[in-house]
Amino acid sequence: MHPVVFRKLRIAVLFFVLANVVVGAWATRVRTTGWYRPLSVTIHAINGDDSAASAAYIDRLLAMDEVQVDEFFGDIERFFTREGGRYALAGNEPVDIIFAGVREALPPAPPRHGSVLAVMAWSLRLRFWSWRHDDYAALQDGEIFVIYFDPERSRTLAHSLGLQQGLIGVVNAFAAPHMAAENHVVIAHELLHMVGASDKYDPASNAPLVPDGLADPHREPLYPQRQAEIMAGRIALGPRALEAPRSLDQVVVGGATAREIGWID
Repeated sequence: MHPVVFRKLRIAVLFFVLANVVVGAWATRVRTTGWYRPLSVTIHAINGDDSAASAAYIDRLLAMDEVQVDEFFGDIERFFTREGGRYALAGNEPVDIIFAGVREALPPAPPRHGSVLAVMAWSLRLRFWSWRHDDYAALQDGEIFVIYFDPERSRTLAHSLGLQQGLIGVVNAFAAPHMAAENHVVIAHELLHMVGASDKYDPASNAPLVPDGLADPHREPLYPQRQAEIMAGRIALGPRALEAPRSLDQVVVGGATAREIGWID
């Protein structure tokens, strides 16, 4: 093939791929922030440390019947229903959670302090891995892989993440029944990342940004706050005094987040 023809063909292919990415991103954005119907999100459980505690925790999830599973993850659905109602969202149930059981394989780990290109490459690997390990594609809009760890082995966990491109979340969680409600706060946070919400805390201090990271930015006096803004993740008792919410009952969707995800104009 003549070099000029090959160059033009290569440019055409690259343009076609880019156009598909742009159109796909636009379609995903419209589909997930239109809120014309419940957003269907599939949750997969993964044993992250091969521990007996994580295996036992996941086994308890697998032993639940449909009603028990709905109740277990129901606090996430109720949170979105409650908060959507505060913004007069048309749909009664913004989010529908489906539990898909256990997955044996671990997703590819994100790069540590990677370049933009490294993060993009990892994102593509994660989306391909998700496609290979997914049996529920026809039933879902997005999916979250919850990786459980024994809290006796892991006192702290790596940062969880949610990708808008591909609607995939990876949540690191503790395999302890008394920590389930806190795990579900993290799941809701990453789910909101998947539909376009941004973090609203200072990464250096974890302190909520003022005003968007406060649950009630008009409160007088401003502190202590009584709840956490979901994308800030901390209850601001003072400018530097922070408390982690224990459940979604202590969390709200603030106005800036509601605007980012299409709940208000």
